Amino acid sequence: MRPISRRQALLLGGLGTAAAAAGGTGLVWSLSSRPGPTTGSSLGQPQELRSDAGKLQVRLEAAAAQVQLGGRQATALGYNGSVPGPTLRVRAGDVLKITLANSLSQPTNLHVHGLHVSPENNGDNVFIAVGPGSSFDYEYQLPGNHPPGVYWYHPHHHGMVADQIFAGLFGAIIVEDPDPIQASAERLLVVSDTTLDPAGKISAVSLMDRMTGREGDLLLVNGQGNPLISAVPAQRERWRIVNACVARYLRLRLDGQKLELLGRDSGRFEKPQEVEELLLTPGNRADLLVTTAAGESVLRTFRYNRGSMAGMMGAGPAPGGATDGTEGAVLATFRVTGESAAPPPAVPAQPAHADLRQSTVAAHRQIILFTGMGMGGGGMMRFTINGREFDAGRTDTTAAAGTVEEWTLVNTSPMDHPFHLHVWPMQVLGDNAPAGSSPDWRDVVNIPANGQVKVRIAFADFRGRSAYHCHILDHEDLGMMGAIEVR
Repeated sequence: MRPISRRQALLLGGLGTAAAAAGGTGLVWSLSSRPGPTTGSSLGQPQELRSDAGKLQVRLEAAAAQVQLGGRQATALGYNGSVPGPTLRVRAGDVLKITLANSLSQPTNLHVHGLHVSPENNGDNVFIAVGPGSSFDYEYQLPGNHPPGVYWYHPHHHGMVADQIFAGLFGAIIVEDPDPIQASAERLLVVSDTTLDPAGKISAVSLMDRMTGREGDLLLVNGQGNPLISAVPAQRERWRIVNACVARYLRLRLDGQKLELLGRDSGRFEKPQEVEELLLTPGNRADLLVTTAAGESVLRTFRYNRGSMAGMMGAGPAPGGATDGTEGAVLATFRVTGESAAPPPAVPAQPAHADLRQSTVAAHRQIILFTGMGMGGGGMMRFTINGREFDAGRTDTTAAAGTVEEWTLVNTSPMDHPFHLHVWPMQVLGDNAPAGSSPDWRDVVNIPANGQVKVRIAFADFRGRSAYHCHILDHEDLGMMGAIEVR
């Protein structure tokens, strides 16, 4: 593990004056001032690797690769030479075996984000480091009742996570439905961003960008800039969307089309919920049904105000109205032409998710995320959970296997923080999930600036040591992570 050094911390602290000047308008990315890319080639799909007879065994090589990113030749990182890496399709009850070969010049490892699998030994163990030139054999046994949905894999070696994902190391995992939902087409949309220098290499990132959470100049879907998606009217398509950005929030709209949300992350609603707009924090995924209407629509992501660097430096919050924006940034063009197809049948009711709202709670915890100046002066910026920066040798939280806990996630900073718990999904409570509504299960939950969210967690099926952290991955690398052990 590579903790942030005292020198880095001092450098971060020394940027406070500049941040106060530059961050007064808040962390609102604005792409509308730049023209969107022209419509590119048809949306491509990553290579798919499917399980057979209850097993999927794959080899993923993390290495430098020459790839096309947004129509430009780029030197990036990729799994098996592609960005995104291969899509892994498995079923509940399957065994997934992955040999991770590290052809990088630095350590790496692998996290299967959102999968409910053991964190021990060669499971979803983010405390393993796979050194340059070496390999490691992971093995994940999915429970027989594992929720269907879209998940993803990416590196999780502390201190290097944001850099490696920003450079292209990520890919999707799909856990198939036990009873398929009829759709005329299934599409995977892995949204990422990065920045290329004039030579086509991944740009270096400043310490200021690490503090704020970097947002790249290139906004990509499956590595493409504004790809074309073609369909005919009256079809129902299924879109699985992954927010693989290091820090960018996606506020998605596809005006002119009917959108129904099956669920987010590992959650699934009993009935699809019609939506006009969908917010995905970094790490979130969406399982979406699109009923096509003739015409041309544009999938856009609109501005989202995730807080203020100026506020973090004591200069107050961002001014009101910063979330407004009429144009947004183009992700893809959706062209629907031709003769109408027969209308699709109704979506069958989905299995009800567990509901912990009436469960006995064994423990109540408060998890406090803090971003700001350290106590005692010294000019150092700090990114902490419950007052401590991450230490791989320390266990911060111990929970009893087989119990339900209620956590109050508190954000004392003037920036939003998306909170991710490995292995065990969270049910959102309170005002975020009205009484009588379908249970809302996620593995990344947004905590608003100076706000809080309550969740409940069932520590079922597995014991072992894992992690929770801010999924603005620069913040995680700077220390906003904790270790949890379930015994």
